Amino acid sequence: MTANELRKKYLDFFQSKGHTIIPSASLIPENDPTVLFTTAGMQQFKPYYTGEKDPIKNFGARRATSIQKCFRTSDIDSVGDESHLTFFEMLGNFSFGDYFKEDAIKWAWEFITKEMKISPERCFVSVFEGDPAVPEDKESVEIWKDLGLTDDKIKKCGRKDNFWGPTGDEGPCGPTTEIYVDGIEVWNIVFNEYYCSADKSLEPLEQKGVDTGMGLERLAMVVQNKKTIFETDLFTPLIETNRIMLDHSRAIVFLISDGVRPSNKEQGYILRRLMRRVMAKKSVESINIENLLKRIIEEYKKFYPELNEESVLSVFREENSKFQKAIRQGLRELEKVGKLDAVSAFKLFESYGLTFEVIKDFAGTKAASLNQKDFDKEFKKHQEISRAGSEQKFKGGLADASERTIKYHTAAHLMLAALRQALGDGVAQKGANITAERLRFDFSYPEKMTPEQIKQVEDLVNEKIKENLPVKMEEMFLKEAKALGATGAFESKYDERVKVYSIGSSTSSASAFSREICGGPHVNSTGEIGRFKIIKEESSSAGVRRIKAIVE
Repeated sequence: MTANELRKKYLDFFQSKGHTIIPSASLIPENDPTVLFTTAGMQQFKPYYTGEKDPIKNFGARRATSIQKCFRTSDIDSVGDESHLTFFEMLGNFSFGDYFKEDAIKWAWEFITKEMKISPERCFVSVFEGDPAVPEDKESVEIWKDLGLTDDKIKKCGRKDNFWGPTGDEGPCGPTTEIYVDGIEVWNIVFNEYYCSADKSLEPLEQKGVDTGMGLERLAMVVQNKKTIFETDLFTPLIETNRIMLDHSRAIVFLISDGVRPSNKEQGYILRRLMRRVMAKKSVESINIENLLKRIIEEYKKFYPELNEESVLSVFREENSKFQKAIRQGLRELEKVGKLDAVSAFKLFESYGLTFEVIKDFAGTKAASLNQKDFDKEFKKHQEISRAGSEQKFKGGLADASERTIKYHTAAHLMLAALRQALGDGVAQKGANITAERLRFDFSYPEKMTPEQIKQVEDLVNEKIKENLPVKMEEMFLKEAKALGATGAFESKYDERVKVYSIGSSTSSASAFSREICGGPHVNSTGEIGRFKIIKEESSSAGVRRIKAIVE
């Protein structure tokens, strides 16, 4: 059974059980700054477990199923073994106050043994044994016994193995039961019964939920009777490349396609680390990475049509050019250094963007005592210093106060003004998430934008950037700002006195291109922003559209 057949069988099976098929969310979490990447299928559904959103209103059912693109940095150092990856696909089925343990377990067993035709003899399961905070999951044990599993096939484990969540600092969580095939964990079934607060205290959820996750690659491995995931049909067309190169190249394709760009921060740092690790190995092993990236896109584009070869290759070539320059400069600096320690290695990273792996590869015996743990300590120290030196939370969804993030923030103001010109004054901001890599912007509009409208907005923003308009700020009373026609989001949160940013004239002038109530910060003039490009326009929720954009 091929991976494509597995994807179809899974979605068809749960659709037949009354689940609505939901597309994969982006690898960059929406409205959740507590995590860098989407690591599980349930992340896009968190508001449905807590009752903040209504699944009936948004997709017509309390049951959903999806195949989610996922990325986990915790597995980077394990990549290359039989079953660990950075990028993977997670099959999931979810219940929001509908079915619970009995149906979730029975359907999972039915799918594994009947649809996948995996012998029960190859399987065992685990359940939560309980602890002082959460009782033993006796109900799951009885359900498994009713399905024919004997005591020796039911393993009881503690919180580390059989309690899941939350993703990020807080959120839904609960005990789990897991299905193992040939000793490999294949399916994790989570019973979301609790809400974990930031202080780690647990409160029962008003509505219980089910969240399951099964790695497509691991399922393919056991169904196709392979010893490693790299022997499955997901990888065999490309397997002449070594495992680390193959894993990282897949991750690179999907991260770039979801709008991440190489940088020394957050998601961009992870992408740069993967890319430069691949580039360094390419130099040693003479592998044509561009051909590999093209073949990965070709393999996955049928299921993920958003993969864009031109964009992926363009970003890769630009980073490769920077990397080759950094290598030359870094090697010259390395010659001046005696023995490399974590401090001097981090300076090479900070100055030339050389990742830990690259430094180790090229420094040879000079880096004999250098280790990842000490390097990561230096990196964390640098982050804490940076954090202390800048305001960390801004209204409007800014991730930080970096130069690029500020450019994106001003670009968001230009875009809102351009949207109102192109689509009408009824357009209002509904949310934003702005990082050093990209701009994500939600706005009220009832229908999909046409290609002509998208081009009109993009062209108008670039026209105003080219005009190098001044960006001015004045403080005033809220009622004055309203009288001047300043737009704003989440109005109930404003103080009596507000900051108003105008682009194109002073705040008191009626001729400003953009005028918004905003806490800042912004560039001094629009010419600092760079070329603006919309990379995606999509639905966010009923009556709300979402634009993702970058500046080049």
